[in-house]
Amino acid sequence: MSTKNIMIVGVGGQGTLLASKLLGKMLLAAGYDVKVSEVHGMSQRGGSVVTYVRYGEKVYSPIIDKGEADVILSFELLEAARWMEYLKKDGTIITNTRQIDPMPVLAGTAEYPSELVSKMKDKGVKVDAFDCMALAEEAGSSKAVNLVLLGRISNHFDFSEEEWLKTIETSVPEKFIEINKKAFLLGRQY
Repeated sequence: MSTKNIMIVGVGGQGTLLASKLLGKMLLAAGYDVKVSEVHGMSQRGGSVVTYVRYGEKVYSPIIDKGEADVILSFELLEAARWMEYLKKDGTIITNTRQIDPMPVLAGTAEYPSELVSKMKDKGVKVDAFDCMALAEEAGSSKAVNLVLLGRISNHFDFSEEEWLKTIETSVPEKFIEINKKAFLLGRQY
């Protein structure tokens, strides 16, 4: 099997690291060689965060170069557009449509770009865009966007729903298990 590459991108504090941890755990349990690399920008100040998840028979490096990502899982719309050049020609972007204004927009020195989903599609990119925040809130917590997105990407794997739910149960604090499982299922079934 050739190495597969997934980029998980977002803004600091959105739960990208937990999503990569859960995905890596699933892949390891399935017998893949897995490399996960966390790249933190100004994550504590709401800056861009990216995590690379690479898996296959044998993976030698955790880094994904431009044009190599099979899937980009994006927690925020502008981050999807920012990292788009890392996507393979036939790759897919799965993205939350909610927008988080970056510092230049908050400071009034720039405007949030409009029509980002249409612009990415116009460039020939396969985009799976939906309001993850609404589903996370339906599950019981706006912080569960990461599990909604994980649920959505789970459809790209042959792992059973039960395997995913078991991994969630063993990876998150007990008081958050039910919300996280519900968010995962809402994203998976969307």
